[in-house]
Amino acid sequence: MKTLIRASALVIAALGLSTPVMAAWPERPITLIVPAAPGGTTDITARLLSEKLGAALGTSVVIENRAGAAGIIGTQALLRSAPDGYTIGFGNIGPNGINYSLYKNLPYKSTDFAPITLVISVPNILVVNSKSPYKSVKELVDSLKNDPKGNYSYGSPGTGQSPHMSSEMFSQRTGLTLTHVPYKGMGPAVAALLGGQVTFIIDNLPSSIPFIRSGQFRALAITGEQRSPQLPEIPTMAEAGIKDMVVTAWFGFVAPAGTPADVVNKIQQATKKVLEMPEIRQRFAEMGGVPGGGTPAEFGAFMDKEQASWRKIVEAAKLSLD
Repeated sequence: MKTLIRASALVIAALGLSTPVMAAWPERPITLIVPAAPGGTTDITARLLSEKLGAALGTSVVIENRAGAAGIIGTQALLRSAPDGYTIGFGNIGPNGINYSLYKNLPYKSTDFAPITLVISVPNILVVNSKSPYKSVKELVDSLKNDPKGNYSYGSPGTGQSPHMSSEMFSQRTGLTLTHVPYKGMGPAVAALLGGQVTFIIDNLPSSIPFIRSGQFRALAITGEQRSPQLPEIPTMAEAGIKDMVVTAWFGFVAPAGTPADVVNKIQQATKKVLEMPEIRQRFAEMGGVPGGGTPAEFGAFMDKEQASWRKIVEAAKLSLD
């Protein structure tokens, strides 16, 4: 019997066919690489889903935070792993959308990934420390323009991430010249605003909403096309006088290219099951997020569209990084 199995494997290899994945997958824990520090939307969402996703797959999902360099460090760590489904990444608008047009020498390309599924989409929100004097976008912009010698800055989770690019768009739309202070994740950037070290941040809504509700942050405007049901009193950027500034951040699971299609499909189906759970949908709604769950092909097409869209924005802004 062993000789027959060996002979069959040799025939498969000789014909250039891929060996089918064992039905027992997964046989050990799955590592989920989060290319951001704890505290931001990427990390918050990953931790919210990890236990239930592990249960749906019959294993455990272990989160590994690999922050830095606009998600590049974590993304490279993902691509150094074997394409066997035991290491996946929580891709997002930064490393899997904006970076392709922003960086001249990006150490990876879009074809290095196997899309799995979109997980969540959220608007961004402009917030200031509640101790600051700014009560509206107009007050913020007018104050900064009337004090050109002031030391004004904004924080972000890193160069190229959607909060950074949203802040760049805001600077362009308002004609402000501001200092960018990049941090290794949104958690440290939020802490900096809490400590009064930066003037404002444009954050993904989920990581700032607890501080808005607690009264530590004051929200001035949201980047969605419509107001958020969670913060109906907060105007959109358009309503606040900032035209042509709609930004939706997104997050989803990706794997190294070459990961077997049946493994990718199992993860997608398990994720879809988790995202349909009433408690998860309720939690996403509280975060101001919209759940995904679509097919790998749909997520791949979505990422291609996002890359093209951000390329136009980056080129118009004349931004380029080595």
